[in-house]
Amino acid sequence: MLGYLVRRFALAMLTMWAISILSFVIIQLPPGDFASTYVETQMGGPALVGTPAALVIETALRREYGLDQPLFVQYGKWAWKFIHGDFGVSLEYRRPVREIVGERLLMTIILASTTAVLAWTLSIPIGIYSALRQHKWEDYTVTFVGFLGLAVPDFLLALVLLWISFRLFPDHSIGGLFSPEYRVHAWTIGRVVDLFSHLWIAAFVVGTAGTAALIRVMRANLLDELNKPYVVTARAKGLNEWRVVLKYPVRIALNPLVSTMGYLLPFMMSGSIIVSVVLSLPTEGPLLLRSLLSEDLFTSATILFVLGVLTVIGTLLSDILLGFLDPRIRYVR
Repeated sequence: MLGYLVRRFALAMLTMWAISILSFVIIQLPPGDFASTYVETQMGGPALVGTPAALVIETALRREYGLDQPLFVQYGKWAWKFIHGDFGVSLEYRRPVREIVGERLLMTIILASTTAVLAWTLSIPIGIYSALRQHKWEDYTVTFVGFLGLAVPDFLLALVLLWISFRLFPDHSIGGLFSPEYRVHAWTIGRVVDLFSHLWIAAFVVGTAGTAALIRVMRANLLDELNKPYVVTARAKGLNEWRVVLKYPVRIALNPLVSTMGYLLPFMMSGSIIVSVVLSLPTEGPLLLRSLLSEDLFTSATILFVLGVLTVIGTLLSDILLGFLDPRIRYVR
């Protein structure tokens, strides 16, 4: 088991290094840079673009932020600072990226964790029940609700809930994660209670599609296992039905679900950008969208790198859990 973990950890380190390069290069692919975008949007509009004054301003900004240097030099400086915990300075906000990202990272992790727990808590028992009631009305009902959850866009569901809240409860808004009096308040018991009173709505909206997908995966996997000879033999020996199902088929059917942890964390973070904008959630999604539109190099590259690291961490955790869940996996070379 130790050798298995060492190999997975070494691959994770190598992958994160490759992700850092891709994150930095991808941000540079669109035409223009922060200097040209800043002149166009902040200094005088499109009419100023291309004028001598604009060129002077752009040249000064590129020299100030090092954007006039070759790409590999920019990456080397950014990576060296990154190793030492310095993520650079946001070109748009003129503040350290660590402060800007850190302010929203906690809320993002809380929302993603709550959504993941909600999705797994609902999908596993519902998927088991649906598989055991195959071709019954309960199975058809779960299937219909699952397809409905997959078909309805999360942002559309958020808009519908906002409209219902506005029409039925005009004094209580479901937008954001805090009430107005707690948005800039210090962390107290009251603020934590207020957070959880708003958190479940955002987790429900963000996790709808993921929960529906996990239900379908769990149902399909369990149906494949229930028809295998070892299950038929256990039933023929007179074992209790729930014991037969839970002891081996469910355990094996969980393997594909555990393997999805690799993309679950970054999906909860990046896949909810539009939902976060609609519900005014203080997460990393809207910050990433804003930094991409303004071509804020260091902020967007840092957030993309964090998404990649979350993918690597999720994959590493899923590999470890799969190794404990199914001992056959860790012996595969």
